[in-house]
Amino acid sequence: MSYVLDKPNIPVFAASFVVLTVFFYPWPGRKLDHIPAVGYKSHFLSFIGGFQFLYKAHELIQKGCDQFGEGVFKIPTFARWKVIVHGEKYIEEIRKAPENVLSFHEAVNEQLQVQFTLGPTIATNPYHIPIVRTSMTRSIPSFFPGLHDEVATVFKAKLPLADDKWIKVKSLETMMAVVSRASNYAFVGSPLCRNEEYLNHTVDYTVKVAMASSIMQLFPRSFRPMLSNLFGFEKLIDRGIQYLEPLIEERRQALKEHGQDYQGKPNDMLSWLMDEANEEEASTRLLTRRMLTVNMAAIHTSSMTFTQVLFDLAAHPEYVMELRAEVEPIIEREGWTYEALSQMIKVDSFIKESQRLNAIGCIIMERVTQQPFVFSDGTILPTGTFLSVAAQATHTSPKNYKDPHTFRPFRYAEKREQTARKVDIVSTHSDFVAFGHGVHACPGRFFAANELKLMLAHVLMEYDVKLPEGKGRPENKWYMTACVPDPEAEVLFRKRII
Repeated sequence: MSYVLDKPNIPVFAASFVVLTVFFYPWPGRKLDHIPAVGYKSHFLSFIGGFQFLYKAHELIQKGCDQFGEGVFKIPTFARWKVIVHGEKYIEEIRKAPENVLSFHEAVNEQLQVQFTLGPTIATNPYHIPIVRTSMTRSIPSFFPGLHDEVATVFKAKLPLADDKWIKVKSLETMMAVVSRASNYAFVGSPLCRNEEYLNHTVDYTVKVAMASSIMQLFPRSFRPMLSNLFGFEKLIDRGIQYLEPLIEERRQALKEHGQDYQGKPNDMLSWLMDEANEEEASTRLLTRRMLTVNMAAIHTSSMTFTQVLFDLAAHPEYVMELRAEVEPIIEREGWTYEALSQMIKVDSFIKESQRLNAIGCIIMERVTQQPFVFSDGTILPTGTFLSVAAQATHTSPKNYKDPHTFRPFRYAEKREQTARKVDIVSTHSDFVAFGHGVHACPGRFFAANELKLMLAHVLMEYDVKLPEGKGRPENKWYMTACVPDPEAEVLFRKRII
């Protein structure tokens, strides 16, 4: 996997960063003085808090939740004060606020630096989102059993097992490859979803976007176009065109010859994008940019989530028999189908419990106020305020969960028998916000959930897994608010011994 600089000069970069930060740091204004702060409260010392945010943001946010309880507080970042919200009442008030009051899209554009990483048209015309929410979700049943064939094939390729020998693999790297292939079966179909160079490119693009957006947020806005050029995003688009242009041209020709609804028309993301794109968006370059954007969203979240699931499975072998006892009779009865996955209650619960304790970040539901916003307790957020929900604190609150820090894989399976509300992995609630909550909850969570369940069921049926001898579950890595499974951590696989 390539990176921007093969041998970066770390001392020079660090010194430049400090100088730029001192001279260009956007010292927080006083418009949020009425909101309590975690750590240094003075505007000058908030600079120190900005540094602390880089490596222990999750600790600062948890400290704020412990100190102030359910309510509103703020923490300093390099760019601004960030308001953190904790508690069911406040989460519901954010959920109910319309986009023209609390903007989700503006928050995402800032978080991912969309204008510079994914491109300005992605920021101004996110037409792929309703496609993911509708066409893709409706088509999930039709992807089976082909999706399982791709998952089975890529696992076999990445795990060259012989007899009953164990092999060791880097978990995150391997799962990114699996997720990329499975997702692209639904995005572009075969044979492109099996092209290793194309799949490696989608992963490379995903890594670069995540890296670049995190770095850009540390610098003043005037420096961000230059940084974007250093990451070479336009060259990444050029390379993506090499893989996608022949397929796009083939489909354009079929549309020209046979009409919009021709027999045998592929039912995948590329077709849906081509159907919905306006004249400008229909260019090969912008379709390629859109396809790489969809890949980034799918690969980034699902690969990290399943890596965490794999760590939990390897760390808790005592639950494997119970999971297999659920999966095996369902597969025998239903085959590898959408209906089969919908019956895997314990598999669903296992993944959701892993996600509860290892969400991809300690904050969620990020918003930017478009006008003054007043919470029911009277707290006023002026226009331009960035706010987020404390996800990690929500998921480990004793008010929401019994033994909140304990991994109980069948917690949600048991909860189905105790409550009338839905508690499966795709159902959002103020006590589970890993996918967000409300109208802006992740639109791809339905596909992602089925993909994750399919992968876990396949692993259970085909492999035994364990952690390296003498090692416990790998610790998570934190980068600002992002929670990342240890990219160097390994898991051992062997063919399942029955």
